[in-house]
Amino acid sequence: MPLPPPPAKRGAQLSSDVIDLAARRAKSRPAPAQQALPRPESEAPAAAQPMALMRPPAQAQAPQARAPEYPAAPPPAARPPRAAPPERPAPKRKARGSGPTRLFVLDTNVLLHDPSALFRFEEHDIFLPMIVLEELDAHKKGMTEVARNGRQTSRLLDALAGVKGADMAQGLKLDSTGYADAGGKLYFQTSPLDATMPAALPPGKADNQILGVVAALEKQHAPREVILVSKDINMRVKARALGLAAEDYENDKTLEDGDLLYSGVQQLPPDFWTRQSKTVESWQSGSATYYRIGGPAVASLQINQFVYFESPGEPSLYARVTEIRDKTAVLRTLKDYAHLKNAVWGVTARNREQNFALNLLMDPEIDFVTLAGTAGTGKTLLALASGLTQVLDDRRYTEIIMTRATVSVGEDIGFLPGTEEEKMGPWMGALDDNLEFLAKGDASGAGEWGRAATNELIRSRIKIKSMNFMRGRTFMNKWIIIDEAQNLTPKQMKTLITRAGPGTKIICMGNLAQIDTPYLTEGSSGLTYAVDRFKGWPHGGHVTLARGERSRLADFASEVL
Repeated sequence: MPLPPPPAKRGAQLSSDVIDLAARRAKSRPAPAQQALPRPESEAPAAAQPMALMRPPAQAQAPQARAPEYPAAPPPAARPPRAAPPERPAPKRKARGSGPTRLFVLDTNVLLHDPSALFRFEEHDIFLPMIVLEELDAHKKGMTEVARNGRQTSRLLDALAGVKGADMAQGLKLDSTGYADAGGKLYFQTSPLDATMPAALPPGKADNQILGVVAALEKQHAPREVILVSKDINMRVKARALGLAAEDYENDKTLEDGDLLYSGVQQLPPDFWTRQSKTVESWQSGSATYYRIGGPAVASLQINQFVYFESPGEPSLYARVTEIRDKTAVLRTLKDYAHLKNAVWGVTARNREQNFALNLLMDPEIDFVTLAGTAGTGKTLLALASGLTQVLDDRRYTEIIMTRATVSVGEDIGFLPGTEEEKMGPWMGALDDNLEFLAKGDASGAGEWGRAATNELIRSRIKIKSMNFMRGRTFMNKWIIIDEAQNLTPKQMKTLITRAGPGTKIICMGNLAQIDTPYLTEGSSGLTYAVDRFKGWPHGGHVTLARGERSRLADFASEVL
């Protein structure tokens, strides 16, 4: 007997009419249908008797009177067949160690560069040769960034191995410590691997031992793909020369191409005013003019991005995006720092991008500014001039703190004598050069004593700090300048920016074409990381300075050398 239809809502009782209909359908079912769905004979009376007991007396005496109200049920053979629950296709999971998953062999420099690289390979598996653990142990001592990363890697490996039920022989699940994105397993070299390497490669060298492990794994796990991941270019070249797959570690890169870096500036199309003539709104507030625009150009704009319109015979527009709502954006015109009346500590903007930068530096609502550009574009000069004006004249900040990454261009000259500030002195040649220019312009006509007093006053408000002692500090109401930020890693950049307390403004400057830190590229630099992460934040801004203003010799050298 078929089951009655389900109730319309939860907790509802079945009516007697519905039960009676189910009983009549069971009685009127033809014989062939019963053969299609076989049922034991003893089962039908047992199911029908309780239904008859629940039926009211009036319906039990004359069940034929209500039969015409319901259409006859079609025979079961005419109904579309239902798929049985066990036959439903279950979602297939990728088998670990087979199919498209790959096995990555990590070089030591990858873990010393980024300890979280263990969890950056999604569903793929990771293999660590024993020599890699030996090299991690050799690099764990010291206070350098490499030593800290080595210790962090060791702690992560210990946490994975300490999970209850973990078996190194079967592989450690990478998601067992909370990293849900890592779906693979971590394997250690628990037994010797037999690999035949060319006689030209000394077997005692660590790199050659890793290459031997990769070659042995490739034979052992064929046809599974085994790939060496290393930050060492020569290591990858040797691997490819031996016919082994090798890749660079690229998960730390913010951008694949340095040309895709957010510039902070966008040019409006030539027909901008023609398209906006009917829908643009404008109003005046103080000395600034606001424009509310719409159209397809809004989709590519960011908060605090600069836009400009230049066309022959038409008025120019230089503005900053202050609001984006739905499909409209609000533009605010800029203050013209190219005019002498708006000079900042005697410095005026010499080009369009310098004017954009000074608008960010002089805005008290902006807490974080990044300036990128080639040598001679005025990054340090603009930051110092803006800082001196707001520290000494406006008294908005208490002092200027300047720091930079101490990465040598050539040979290291060794330890430097003196205090922290004296040790940082040789690295701050750019600061001295710009202060000499600013003090000369400010104290003109004051005589030798006036210039000396001005230099002493300026020096008293500028502190030079080393990045090595920044951790744990909080700077309140400070103007912080981070020079040569392209040589910082994303982790170091985070350490510095998170030192900011109430009322502090941070300016990061750098030239991505002058990266001197090993294993850092334009895509993985801390400056690129900061520019990309702060893009569109209402209290941050970025400008890429395009034209050098140092001298015609420096400009020509930047282009041809």
